[in-house]
Amino acid sequence: MNKRGQETRERIKKHACILFAEKGFKQVTMKDICEDCELSRGGLYCHYKSTRQIFQEIIDDKMGQQDYEFDLRIQQNQSAVTILNDILEGYKSEMLDSQSSLSIAIYEYFSDYDLAASDNALYKQYLISANTWKKLIQYGIDTQEFNEVDIAAVFDLIVFSYQGVRMYSKLMPLDKEIPSRIIKEIKKILVRSDRSGNNF
Repeated sequence: MNKRGQETRERIKKHACILFAEKGFKQVTMKDICEDCELSRGGLYCHYKSTRQIFQEIIDDKMGQQDYEFDLRIQQNQSAVTILNDILEGYKSEMLDSQSSLSIAIYEYFSDYDLAASDNALYKQYLISANTWKKLIQYGIDTQEFNEVDIAAVFDLIVFSYQGVRMYSKLMPLDKEIPSRIIKEIKKILVRSDRSGNNF
């Protein structure tokens, strides 16, 4: 694909992501995306055949970007505590930003019976994310910055609290201190007390 085509795809995904966050997955149509991107129907269908294809690529991009960021920073021998702090601060901002949350759209997308029955797509996404976090947590243990922990359990705590807050933030008003409290406890579990500094 040429550069112009790739730029168009990125523009489509950017606009579609906003629509999915605002409306959920099921309420967004290809017509909506055409209008928001100011593309003709043919222009959009030249790149994507359905909202499902667009949404899946958005999810894949987000997962790939997180994995790339973790790997790059570990390869650069950055402090595990610094990486963790940066990632969790990003999560905190996202938890507070209910307008850009894709949680409802993700639920709608993956709750489709045929999709779920065919390949357990959401579970695959969970495993990809779990593997990414496992690398970071094990890296922190190896550098003696993190406590010896049950890595799978800590990942579950992170992912389900993050997604839970994002989901609830779309449905009801939430105390803005909730993300900070959650992140503080995650750091307490992971970071060795002699490496925490002023993080808490």
